[in-house]
Amino acid sequence: MDQPSPVGTRDIRRFLPHSGAMVLLDRLLEVGPEDLRAEVTIRPDSMFCDGHGVPGWVGVEYMAQAIAAYAGYTAQLRGEAVKIGFLLGTRRYEASCPVFAVGSLLQIHIHRILQADNGIGSFECRIRAGSEQLASATITVFQPADAAVFLEGSTE
Repeated sequence: MDQPSPVGTRDIRRFLPHSGAMVLLDRLLEVGPEDLRAEVTIRPDSMFCDGHGVPGWVGVEYMAQAIAAYAGYTAQLRGEAVKIGFLLGTRRYEASCPVFAVGSLLQIHIHRILQADNGIGSFECRIRAGSEQLASATITVFQPADAAVFLEGSTE
């Protein structure tokens, strides 16, 4: 991570366009110019938990929310509001476990590899529990300049 800024146990909610139970991550740990690291503890009441754990495929959403937090954090640095974005696709999602077990402390690390002027971005992502890598993927996202105008235009 290039000159990370530790943010301790900062509540990640202020950087996400999500609310309520749809905020799946617990805290923002550190952020740098191209990277962000967030954390979530898997609890019996975690969204998607069946009492034993959260399915491994939910890791894609953990990664997407970490990307959203990165976008929200950088927007706030520029004096802008947090905006919604869209998950366009996932390449090579690989998970070494079918379930993130209750009690697991997961760290989600995202690294920006591309950010185009048109709002398209690509991020290398991974999920770790301690020193063990549990999942990885390349996530492509889109954040339009004005989501309302974009959504209005997409229905015509």
